[in-house]
Amino acid sequence: MEFRKYHGLGNDYLVIDPDDVGRDLTRAEVIRICDRHFGVGADGILWGPLPADEVAGTAFGLRIFNPDGSEAEKSGNGLRIFARHLHDEGLVTNAPFCVLTRGGPVTCRVHPGGGLVDVEMGKVSFDAARIPVRGETGDVIDRRMVIGGEELVYAAATIGNPHCVLPLAEVSPARARRLGPLVETDPRFPNRTNVQLMQILDRANIRIEIWERGAGYTLASGSSSAAAAAVARRMGACDGLITVHMPGGQLAITVGEHWDVGMTGPVTAVARGTIAAEMFAG
Repeated sequence: MEFRKYHGLGNDYLVIDPDDVGRDLTRAEVIRICDRHFGVGADGILWGPLPADEVAGTAFGLRIFNPDGSEAEKSGNGLRIFARHLHDEGLVTNAPFCVLTRGGPVTCRVHPGGGLVDVEMGKVSFDAARIPVRGETGDVIDRRMVIGGEELVYAAATIGNPHCVLPLAEVSPARARRLGPLVETDPRFPNRTNVQLMQILDRANIRIEIWERGAGYTLASGSSSAAAAAVARRMGACDGLITVHMPGGQLAITVGEHWDVGMTGPVTAVARGTIAAEMFAG
């Protein structure tokens, strides 16, 4: 089984071509491949390219698997990495092209040289029914929850996958690791949720710490950056061009008046190789 490994600001993915494997991966195989001690190690697997979808008008299909074997609807870093991979394989040029995910179609563009990629992530919704959030109605902004004995203000959003943003005076990895798993699995989020602890720095900059659904504490996340930036603008704390600071680095996010979100960020090639069959035997 062949793979290509890339990272986007420390958020690393393996790209595996279904045509090279000839069948779907099992959940157990995904978990073992992503394991950093017994497998190759990654924050997820990008399973593609899949056949084009003429109805959706997309040139490439993509499935995104989390390290726990679950499937993600969308990933900003994953999409940038997948776009870079397609460029490296000569399947796309520097012109925009469309990729279909479970969270909907997105438009990608690889800059000359391949090191920088744009992704149009689609529109953010804050509506409780669309995210979804149990027990809430309308836009889920400036709501309150009690988690681990602590009362927190939160906002929820979807950009094809669910997010819960916690605006805080200060953020830290330790607090993200403590609150993240509690919020991710809170009953109000029937599909579980990605979690962002967000600190407003000024009208053009925010800092976030991320707990990713199905992956845990993460150095960077494109969809988390998009959701947090949209929430910051929806709160009136930021304008439409926002730099999102994460432990792995920075992403440039644009949030339009109708909540359409775009991002620009780096992708780095790491390795290519072959997964040995005996890895799955233990």
